[in-house]
Amino acid sequence: MPQTFTGTLVDPVQKTSFGARLILSEHGTITAVEHEPNPDAGYILPGFVDAHVHIESSMLTPAAFARAAVVHGTLAAVADPHEIANVLGERGVALMLELARQTPFVFGFGVPSCVPATPFETAGAELGPEAVARLLDLPGITHLAEMMNVPGVLGNDPDVRAKLDAARQRGLPIDGHAPGLCGDAICVYAAAGITTDHESLTFEEAREKLKAGIKLQVRYGSAARRFEPFLPLLPRFPELCMLCSDDKHPDDLLRDHINFIAATAFRQGLALQTILQAACVNPVRHYRLPLGLLQPGDSADFQIVDDLRTFRPREVWLRGRCVARDGVSLLPAGEPRVENNFAARPVTAEALRVPTRPGHRVRVIGVRDGELITAHLFETPSVSQGAVVADPERDLAKLVVCNRYAPATPAVGFVKGFGLRRGALATSVAHDSHHVIAIGASDDALAAAINEVVYHRGGLAVADSNRKILTSLPLPLAGLISTEPAERVAKAYSDCDRLAKILGSPLSAPFMTLSFLALSVIPSLKLTDKGLFDGEAFRCVPLFEEA
Repeated sequence: MPQTFTGTLVDPVQKTSFGARLILSEHGTITAVEHEPNPDAGYILPGFVDAHVHIESSMLTPAAFARAAVVHGTLAAVADPHEIANVLGERGVALMLELARQTPFVFGFGVPSCVPATPFETAGAELGPEAVARLLDLPGITHLAEMMNVPGVLGNDPDVRAKLDAARQRGLPIDGHAPGLCGDAICVYAAAGITTDHESLTFEEAREKLKAGIKLQVRYGSAARRFEPFLPLLPRFPELCMLCSDDKHPDDLLRDHINFIAATAFRQGLALQTILQAACVNPVRHYRLPLGLLQPGDSADFQIVDDLRTFRPREVWLRGRCVARDGVSLLPAGEPRVENNFAARPVTAEALRVPTRPGHRVRVIGVRDGELITAHLFETPSVSQGAVVADPERDLAKLVVCNRYAPATPAVGFVKGFGLRRGALATSVAHDSHHVIAIGASDDALAAAINEVVYHRGGLAVADSNRKILTSLPLPLAGLISTEPAERVAKAYSDCDRLAKILGSPLSAPFMTLSFLALSVIPSLKLTDKGLFDGEAFRCVPLFEEA
C-alpha cells in the first residue's frame, strides 16, 4: 500500500521549504510531492551522508556501523577500507564489500591508494597499480580513496600516476589527503585529478584548495574535532563542501554523527539549505551514490526531524522502509566473519629498555588534544640504571610499536602531552599498518598491556603499574573490528577510555590519539615499527639528537 507523510519538506535540490504531502509507492520510491496547507509538525529532510570514513575505526562491522549511524539520520557513508587493506590486502577490501551487502544502508567504497602508506613502515599487504585496477572494477566501488602520497603526486611517481590514471579512465573521483599543502603545489595536486581533501590544517589552506577546485570535506571525528573554523566556507563555496567524520569510535558513534556538525552549523547561523547541500546533495552527486534527495521518482530515503537545533530524527526511512524510530535502529545486525593476519609475539620489559647516551637529548612526540598533527620536540632524558625511562612527573611517557606481521625488535620512542601518571595502554589499531602500539609510564606495565593484545590477536588493553590488566577489548576481525553489536563494543571501549583517564590522561580520546601516533603521513614526528619518522622531512630519524 502507498504511504503518505506530511510535514515541512526541505527540498535540497530546488532549495525550497514548504508544507508538503510525501507519497511513497509500495516499491519504496517517491510517487509525488504535493503541497499541503496544514502539514504535521516536523521537518522532512534528506538522509545525511558521511563523505569520508574508515568504518574500521568504529571497530564495528559495516552492518553494525549502519545500525548505529541510521539513528542519527545518516543513510550513506563513503568508506575507505584502507585500514583492513593494510592488514589483509585485496581480500580485506573484498571482505568489507561482502559484509556491507548484509545491510540496505548505502555504502560507497573506495579503493585504498596507499598500501602501505609509506616505505618507512612494514605493512601486512601491498596494493600496487595492478591490484588497484582490479579492485576499481568491483561492484560497490565508487572512487579511488585518499591519495596520501603527496610527494609521489607532485613528483609524478610512476606507480602513483598509474593508480590515478586507472581511476580517471573509469571516470571515478579521486580523494586527496594533503595536510599543509600550499602555494603552487595545490594546483599541481588538483591537476593530477585529486577532487577532495579532508586534512586542511587552517582556514586559509582550505580556502586555497577550494579555489583550486578541490572539494573540502569538513571533518568532525573522535580524534580530529576542530571543524568550526571551516564552517564559514560552506556558504562561500556551497557546491564544493561536504561533511565527514573520517574516524569515529563506537561510543562517539552511538552519541552522534553528521547530525552534530549540521546542528552546530545551524546554531551558528548557517542557512539550512547550505547545510543540506554539504551534508546530502554534494556527496551524493560527487560519488554518484544511489540515495534519494526527496525528488519525485527518487528512492524514498529521508528523515523526519522535530528540532533543527539538534537534528535528532524522530524517524528515518530508507528505500521506503523505516530503519530507525525514536532512537532505536531497525536495521539487521548482519553475520560477521573472522579473518586475521597477526604474528606478533609476547614481549618482556627488558626488550623495551633504551640504553642511555650521556649528553644527548631525545626526540619526543608532542601530542595535541583533538589534533592528528604532532610536535617534534627535544628533551633531556630521564635516566635510571643506565636506561632512558618514562617520567610521569615530566609528562614523558614511553611509546612502543611492535611489528604484528613478523618477529622483530620493538621500536621505542617518547611522548609528551599524553598525561599518563601510571600504567599503560596498548592497541592493534595503529594507523596505517596496524602494528601493536602502546604507551606507558613503566616498562612492566607496557609489556603487560602489549601481551594482552597479543593474546587476543588484536584489540585494546589497559594495564596498571603492577602489571594487572584492568580491562581489554578483543578485536578478532583483522585485529581491527569486533564481532559484537555496537552497544557492547561501545561499552567495552568506554571502559578502556575511562580507565585511561583514571590512569592520568586528560585527552578527550586517549586510544584514538594513540592509534594515530604511528601515522607517518601526518606531520610532524611519529613512531613506526622501523623507528621515528619525521613527516616534514619525510625520512626516518634517530631517537637521540644527532651530535
